[in-house]
Amino acid sequence: MGEQFGYFVTVWIKFTFLFAPFFLLTMFLSMTDGGAYNTERRTLALRVTAAIAILSIAIFLFGNIFFSLLGITLDAFRVGAGALLFLSAVQLAQSKRSTNIPEINDDDDDIAVVPLAVPMAIGPAVIGTLMVFGSDISSLGQRGLGILALLLAALTTGVILLLGTHIERLLGKKGLKILSKITGLILSAISAQMILSGVKNFFQQP
Repeated sequence: MGEQFGYFVTVWIKFTFLFAPFFLLTMFLSMTDGGAYNTERRTLALRVTAAIAILSIAIFLFGNIFFSLLGITLDAFRVGAGALLFLSAVQLAQSKRSTNIPEINDDDDDIAVVPLAVPMAIGPAVIGTLMVFGSDISSLGQRGLGILALLLAALTTGVILLLGTHIERLLGKKGLKILSKITGLILSAISAQMILSGVKNFFQQP
């Protein structure tokens, strides 16, 4: 029981950082600055949360089909996804991700899905990591815990968006940038672990 709980917490924390919630919050606030009331912000935050949860779980569950269709080994994709995640981590750590984003208006009906959920929260690197993570799990118990952890990670991201105005007031824009950089450092460590695992497994094959 303790081992399962530890696995659940590990996956929850890992994917919360993968969604880069503080970078997403910065984009969320900039897109709704002056263009939405508090009620509209809350509604948008809930829609973004739902989109992140649905898309991430779908990728997590059906990523192994992608490997079967293309004949890609899990270790090869682990190295590729790790490299892509590292590039995203470097961008976050250097605060160089694109911030040229339009403000929300009445015509931006799909803003919750694009660009906030995809690619801000679930970019190519996160998609690759989700696919590797889902394909690496064989037992139904761990798969169920993985889904719950992903849901909790999406909810954690949603709570950060819902409290965005208060967080910005408390930390300021500089504080949010610092948290984004810390997220980038953590993601770089996760990416390095993925690459090392892929290379190690490749050389251990008979």
